[in-house]
Amino acid sequence: MSFIVKSQAAASLSAATVLPAWRARSCRPGWLFGLAWLALLAGLGRAAADSAPGAAVFRAQIRPILETYCFDCHGDGAHKGNVAFDELKSDQSVLTNRDLWWKALKNLRAGMMPPAKKPHPSPEQQQEIAQWIKSAVFCIDPANPDPGRVTVRRLNRVEYRNTIRDLMGVDYETQSEFPPDDTGYGFDTIGDVLTLSPMLLEKYLIAAEKIAARAVPEKKEGAKPKVYERFFPRDVPAGSKERRNYAREILGDFARKAFRRPVDEKTVKRLAALAEEDYAQPGKTFESGIGQAMVAVLASPRFIFREEGTEANSDPRGNPLVDEYALASRLSYFLWSSMPDEELMRLAAEGHLRRDLPAQVKRMLQDKHSKDFVRNFTGQWLRARDVENVQIDDHEVLARERGTNHDLEHLRRRFHELEDKPSDLITKEEKDEREEIRATFFKRFTAPLRPGLTSELRKAMREETEEVFSYVVHEDRSLLELIQSDYTFLNERLAHQYGITNVTGEEMRRVTLPPDSPRGGVLTEGTVLVVTSNPTRTSPVKRGLFVLDGILGTPPPPPPANIPPLEDAAKGLTNDAPSLREILAKHRANALCASCHNRMDPLGLAMENFDALGIWRAAEFKQPIDAAGTLLTGESFTNIQELKSILAQKHAKDFYRTLTEKMLTYALGRGLEYSDVETVDQIVSQIEKANGRPSALLAGIVGSAPFQKCRLAPSARPAKLTSLPMNKL
Repeated sequence: MSFIVKSQAAASLSAATVLPAWRARSCRPGWLFGLAWLALLAGLGRAAADSAPGAAVFRAQIRPILETYCFDCHGDGAHKGNVAFDELKSDQSVLTNRDLWWKALKNLRAGMMPPAKKPHPSPEQQQEIAQWIKSAVFCIDPANPDPGRVTVRRLNRVEYRNTIRDLMGVDYETQSEFPPDDTGYGFDTIGDVLTLSPMLLEKYLIAAEKIAARAVPEKKEGAKPKVYERFFPRDVPAGSKERRNYAREILGDFARKAFRRPVDEKTVKRLAALAEEDYAQPGKTFESGIGQAMVAVLASPRFIFREEGTEANSDPRGNPLVDEYALASRLSYFLWSSMPDEELMRLAAEGHLRRDLPAQVKRMLQDKHSKDFVRNFTGQWLRARDVENVQIDDHEVLARERGTNHDLEHLRRRFHELEDKPSDLITKEEKDEREEIRATFFKRFTAPLRPGLTSELRKAMREETEEVFSYVVHEDRSLLELIQSDYTFLNERLAHQYGITNVTGEEMRRVTLPPDSPRGGVLTEGTVLVVTSNPTRTSPVKRGLFVLDGILGTPPPPPPANIPPLEDAAKGLTNDAPSLREILAKHRANALCASCHNRMDPLGLAMENFDALGIWRAAEFKQPIDAAGTLLTGESFTNIQELKSILAQKHAKDFYRTLTEKMLTYALGRGLEYSDVETVDQIVSQIEKANGRPSALLAGIVGSAPFQKCRLAPSARPAKLTSLPMNKL
């Protein structure tokens, strides 16, 4: 039977047995076990809550603070945002409303509540509230934080491609061969959304055959020495027993690398038998048999999914440590988006990886593979990967700097009037007028003032974002330089777009900015400015939302249904050419829109001097641009430079916390929950003590409980992926 037939059978079998695997939760008990505990706790919940000391602390210490600073809006009959603290009557309602207190904690720390013009609790009172929420409501033990739920993670397209590259020496184009990965919480590393459909399963089987055919040489004579020695370190022996042993040696080592952990002897024997079944046939070679066995490895769930185990000697009373092979994979896929190398595997085998983590993190950052961490993290956190595909109408954008909105609209309306007029009624003068208008628009939109967003320029914009982030991380500079700095990375094309002189050549290099330059920091990089724009104009709303979500960590809730378009607000204005600032002000007059736009608009309008192409401009439609504003937290500014200073100086901790949450989400492959608050706080504290150094952020993440541990004891874990009968591996 040919291997293709075997693959088809394996696909049919796997569709029924492997598809549920992505839903399996590492370190999670069966659902019946969970229901039994819920039934037991349901009858005790109220009594436990009523007798909890946290409720007494709330009444004695926390509620008086809330009455002083919060009840004007959230008590005594007022319930702005549908929040009324005085309606929390019972101790149980106080201690079990975690979503409410999580939201309250975020707003308190961000300085958004109470409002800027209202009195605020002292730092000591804020700390008291935060500690009470974490201990009494979230039930967090700082000495043993909850590592959270971990989903068995499938390799995404980038990780699969990089792993095949490092394992097989083949660059397999996953972008075209596999469907796009779903994203969650802004990243494509999230285990919950990395599902395995029947179509994708079939593509994995096809990919395994193609990759093995390209990578594994047929025989020594027809292959380059280095290529051959990659898979066959010695000549093929003549005897059948010796060949069998050689096959076990080759395939055992290959499976260990592919599965990222030791392989049992039974699996190795199966692989060797599969190889022998092939190379024993007339006309077949030893090498071809090894290649067929490697196909089975590449199609196995143990390769496609990241299997994890726990340390046997973990404290049974606490959350167990993942074993060092799992730790090696967590580390390599975090910093390299690829499989562990031999150094990590050796340390894991010796049981020394956890001990040597600081040195390994430093080594891995110095390796060229860390470029994948930079590209994949910034590509999603800062949306740098989107700049190469986002649609921008260069001519429409540039036209907004020439002429007035009134002039353009008048010409458009007149042209359509003449165009719609029946041919037997239109006069010669009107025909001439129509053609004159047509020529005006043709001239306007076919002769751009400056080059548009070419593929080379888009690539340079993305590289600027990656180079700045890489420079800050690898040189261990302050993370605040991502907000405000006196340098950026440019080549000649991008420098011309930014209006910066004396930069020549295509190579990206560090450029010190002029003292009065508005550039410096991610908010004024072309990637962010372009991807937060609309196709024909800027979008202060999108830009403000980007800052709230990506920099300050306080995104507004999703807009309500049936919200009127922004353009509708312009209809009620008497000004013939209203600016975006005026339109937004009219839009905010709607109470339904005001609460969110009061947070977003000042941030987005501060970036209005940059058009949708990332070009600096002083006016739009011949009207001067006003970039001044006041944040919801009370700070005022007149331009983007002052806003960046406010963010870097007064909101540094907000930025540290946001970046920590984003990077921790990326590294863990799951969204953060209220139980992660203490972990994030500990990492932020380390960053502050290190004056904002990225090394403290990375060390905090890889040393954190969620990165190092698993939620439940090993005995509660589900069956290993080895039990899945895909190719019997």
